[in-house]
Amino acid sequence: MDASVLLALRDPAGVPFYPIIFQVLYVLTWALHAAFVLLSLGSMGLSLYGSTKGQRDNHWKMLTPHLIQTGKISISILIVLGVAPLLFTQVIYDPNWYVANTLSGMWVFIFIYTLIVGYSMYYWYYYANKGQKSGSTLIGLLAFCILVFAGILMHNFAVTSIMPEQWMQMYAPNGVVDDSGWTFNLEVIRFAFMVSLSIPVVGIFLQNYSKFLSTRVDFDEAYIKYTASLGTKMAVVGLLISAVAFALWMLQIGYLFHPLSLMIVIGVVVLLVMSQMNKNSYITTGVLVVVALLISGMRELIRFDIMSKLGYSIYDYPVNLEIPTIAMFLLTFVVFGFIGVGYLLTMAWKVGKNEGIFDGSKDAIVTKLGNYTLAILVAWMAIYFVWGIAILFNNIL
Repeated sequence: MDASVLLALRDPAGVPFYPIIFQVLYVLTWALHAAFVLLSLGSMGLSLYGSTKGQRDNHWKMLTPHLIQTGKISISILIVLGVAPLLFTQVIYDPNWYVANTLSGMWVFIFIYTLIVGYSMYYWYYYANKGQKSGSTLIGLLAFCILVFAGILMHNFAVTSIMPEQWMQMYAPNGVVDDSGWTFNLEVIRFAFMVSLSIPVVGIFLQNYSKFLSTRVDFDEAYIKYTASLGTKMAVVGLLISAVAFALWMLQIGYLFHPLSLMIVIGVVVLLVMSQMNKNSYITTGVLVVVALLISGMRELIRFDIMSKLGYSIYDYPVNLEIPTIAMFLLTFVVFGFIGVGYLLTMAWKVGKNEGIFDGSKDAIVTKLGNYTLAILVAWMAIYFVWGIAILFNNIL
């Protein structure tokens, strides 16, 4: 595979804005997506353990439903957030993404249905556990395995997309065209590292969970201390496992002593110390976000280097500026996104801190954020449709 083939696969229309912006947005959105992937895996995996002890241990009887609820919400968020990095990567790495989807076409279809079945079974698990059904653990285990399989398929697409030198061999092994769409590639160490991160993520989540509940008088102090201790143990052990897996991955691909790799190692060490001390888990979470961004940046660096060696640079992508489109996107992302998410987070925070029934209409901050969100949504819809209809008629008349 050489640069001429890759360049021929690019979108002839070019990109609507400078490629580096899409690259930065990809790194940012993938990190957000991965955070909820890891939280969903960790919380669901831990809930399976809890479901086996719930009837005998009061701590787990209370914690397990909360973990299941966390996993359920996290899956919803990760699916929504997962769209953004796919869109950004297909803008600047369209040859990679579309070739990978062609070579693994059957797996792409299977992925969609796997996600649907896995998430549906998760709801079954949720209601079975809520109803204290005896088979809830088995249902949860099946849902967990199906969702992990969906993650393996997505890993396959990502790995295949960064193997351009082997695309021709995958498409026509020994000179015989194979258009079945069953191409499958797995990097065990890389995947193990990514999955192992779910342990410290759910551990730090439990530290936040216990800190959040510490101001509530309706939760037993022993329970709060138990969840904090459990979170600390999981965070420390998980970070050690992830550190080893990361070192093996970097050693395998020759990036162990790269400055970005060393920054990630330093970040993990800082996380390890902060998790062990557990003085302020909210600050620890902030450091975790930074480390997640660095890991996302490392993934992008690996792909960028692979493509650069073949003569393909995203910075050479033809740019055809579409300022109105970019302005609409940024305003939606920044104004509507931040205020809307801020409203939901503020509501969730106040509901969790309130010991009785929380009435948002009587809270000044929640009411203002809700009104702002509704007004922006209405304005956005009006601009979107008016603008779209105007462009449509301008092009056809």
